[in-house]
Amino acid sequence: MILTVTLNASIDKLYLLDRAVPETVMRVREVHNTPGGKGLNVSRVARKLGEPVTAMGFTGGFNGQYLESMLASTGVIPRFTHVQAETRSCINCWDLSNDRSTEYLEPGAPVSPEEVERFLRDFDAELPGADAVSISGSVPSGVPADLYARLIGRCRALNKPVILDTSGRLLAESVSACPTLVKPNEDEIGSLLGDKPGDEAGRAAALKHLNGRGIRYAVLSLGADGAMLAFDGECVHGRPPRIQPRNTVGCGDSMVAGFAVGLARNMDILDAFRMALAVSAASAMSLLTGDFEPGDYENLLRDVHVSGCRAGA
Repeated sequence: MILTVTLNASIDKLYLLDRAVPETVMRVREVHNTPGGKGLNVSRVARKLGEPVTAMGFTGGFNGQYLESMLASTGVIPRFTHVQAETRSCINCWDLSNDRSTEYLEPGAPVSPEEVERFLRDFDAELPGADAVSISGSVPSGVPADLYARLIGRCRALNKPVILDTSGRLLAESVSACPTLVKPNEDEIGSLLGDKPGDEAGRAAALKHLNGRGIRYAVLSLGADGAMLAFDGECVHGRPPRIQPRNTVGCGDSMVAGFAVGLARNMDILDAFRMALAVSAASAMSLLTGDFEPGDYENLLRDVHVSGCRAGA
């Protein structure tokens, strides 16, 4: 079972507009609601790859009930800590005339210290049954900056592989706890290490630096150019086949899901890397976030190319 953590969950609304015109009244052609937040994208993709998934985090109010019912309909088991505040909504306005989108992301409502402690007790109850853990995204106000590090410490104490995918202060505060795998992008790794790597050799060196800090698998996501993975003194660059993307939002979460499934199944890390790259590219071919067509995934998986990186110090 994969255990996912999404502390800042949301109802994600995709509005399809024939044409977005600012400062006018616009009628929405279609609305698609999904359980949102990076960790819930991970949850849905991992479940579609065939793994049992239990999702944790905070939910509250009518939105929280709606989110949990939608999530359960995908086969993911909801085990959220219920809080007083209403679960947020986030809106993606998609202009069909040019395939561009504008997102409106609500902040998460504050949680109390007592609610944080209840979540920790709930997490401790679910953790022993997990084969892998994924911790993703931002946190609402009221969550201490060291909470992710504390969760990682609990995973390490029970020898559970744990993936961390976050940014900013949360990433900086949490890497010292040595998650099994981290997946920054170029801006995030530059912020973390103080200097954005400029070429493949520099990226390899940055990833190996993270390995040296106790992170077994360091992954750098590179958008359409795939991703790099450093482990055990090696660094490889993986590239999926070229595709015509429809919606790239959440592709990084799909990549995390692929790694989570690989760790849960105790796969060879390069096989897990290929799975992660293929499902990330397949999700970019779907209009809906945190979704993919199994046929697209299978076709892409056959043609993922992995090669050694130019040497980094």
